[in-house]
Amino acid sequence: MKQHILPAIRLTLVLLILCAGIYPLLLSGFARLTPEKGKGEKITDGNGKSYYANIGQRFDSIIYFSSRPSAVAYNAAGSGGSNKEPNNPDYLKEVQQRVEAFRQKNPGAVIPADIVTASGSGLDPDISVAAANAQVARIATARKLSQQTVQDLVNQHTNRPLLGPRKVNVLKLNIDLDNLNH
Repeated sequence: MKQHILPAIRLTLVLLILCAGIYPLLLSGFARLTPEKGKGEKITDGNGKSYYANIGQRFDSIIYFSSRPSAVAYNAAGSGGSNKEPNNPDYLKEVQQRVEAFRQKNPGAVIPADIVTASGSGLDPDISVAAANAQVARIATARKLSQQTVQDLVNQHTNRPLLGPRKVNVLKLNIDLDNLNH
């Protein structure tokens, strides 16, 4: 028995040092190499209110681009998905309600999946370019701007990563949209 306990204790200590010490320090070091130094990108709007660009925000007004739905009501303290499978009747009902609400606000627009389904974290700050483009006409009408002006703003905010799909940060887009009207 002694021959099994001592190696188990040693292995536990080595893994504890690796997983709870070295690995977090390594990640923290890499995070400090980013432009925000691992602290998140803080953005202040025209009214002096601060937000974090990497956490999804709720925008319900017709004058703003809508964010991706959140399974956690945009609560950063409780990040998580709904854990409902795609064929769950309650989930399908929820998605159908979102589709109808989007159609009502954006008649005739093609509805991208990401604008009616929540992300895995429930806090995704980005939407697809297609989701942003589907809202351009509504925003232009509501703000009395030309569609081209709003489309140009979407194009300016389109993030083109090296890998992965193009996306638009809704918070940054909406703050700059507010700045157009000032």
